[in-house]
Amino acid sequence: MSQTRPRCLTIEFRNRFFNEHNKRGGIVTSFASWLAKGPWPIDGGLSGELEKRGHNLADKLWSARLLRDAPEAIAEVHQDYVDAGGRVIITASYQASRTGFVATGMTEAQADDLMRLSITLAKEVAATAPEKVWVAASVGPYGAVLGGGQEYVGNYGVAHEDLVKFHRERIEVLASANPDVFACETIPDLDEVRALVEVLADYPHIPAWITMSAQDGASTCAGQGIGHLAEIVKDCESIVAVGVNCTMPEHVTSLLYKLSAKTSLPLVVYPNAGRVWDGENMCWIGEGHTTLPSKIVTEWVSAGATLIGGCCGLGPDAITQLDNDLAQLR
Repeated sequence: MSQTRPRCLTIEFRNRFFNEHNKRGGIVTSFASWLAKGPWPIDGGLSGELEKRGHNLADKLWSARLLRDAPEAIAEVHQDYVDAGGRVIITASYQASRTGFVATGMTEAQADDLMRLSITLAKEVAATAPEKVWVAASVGPYGAVLGGGQEYVGNYGVAHEDLVKFHRERIEVLASANPDVFACETIPDLDEVRALVEVLADYPHIPAWITMSAQDGASTCAGQGIGHLAEIVKDCESIVAVGVNCTMPEHVTSLLYKLSAKTSLPLVVYPNAGRVWDGENMCWIGEGHTTLPSKIVTEWVSAGATLIGGCCGLGPDAITQLDNDLAQLR
């Protein structure tokens, strides 16, 4: 595998991306056009930064609780990531849903307002940036509502229709706040991808990416081959990128090559810091990275990664270094 990214490879990926959109009859949006000029840095983990600042997130709502209790804290973290060079802000809606909020005593209307607030907070920060910063509405997996780390397992035993209903409900609310893009993230199971594709097909005017969590260098957390992701999304015009997130960094290069062998879509990757999630105690255990080594970032770009950021445990310092590394590869 090449450890550097020749200029000709950059052009090849861009051309393949535009050609695929033309063949699928989709419109190349401004976001897709910007993607093709990458690689670009996105933000890092939200929850870890909030915890560092003294917020206890050992709650079923996780970081979404602060949409109600301390929205200014979320905005501060968004601002730090923009200052670090992040060009995409992912909202605090990962664990936000009517189901989750209502279980804490809120009404559905209040839940909807908080989901929309997650986008408003990010937009207000993005509007102050000297360069264009995109706002990605986080659409976390069904397993995040179940708790106990189910988003790292999959195989929920839930009917397809129920998954579609769950995601349609929240995506409809998030769409009403006009995000730039949907970030369907940490999806553990291809069955859930199918449900998301069905819903996203109704929103062709909003680009989306789908990133899965993986258990090794070849398989989703539910044990399916990662390459099948590309096959499932290929006819959904709104999906402009696919990839992996909240996955051990050492697995990423292999996963990206398996995806790039199946699709010409740009690839997205934002791994965790390399620690293990303890679902029972709702905490990360073990030692991990504080930044992403420049060498592996270069490998990921060579494998087709166009958007790179961090997930749980990787903060603004990691994004600052990443921004510097990616600027040399564009």
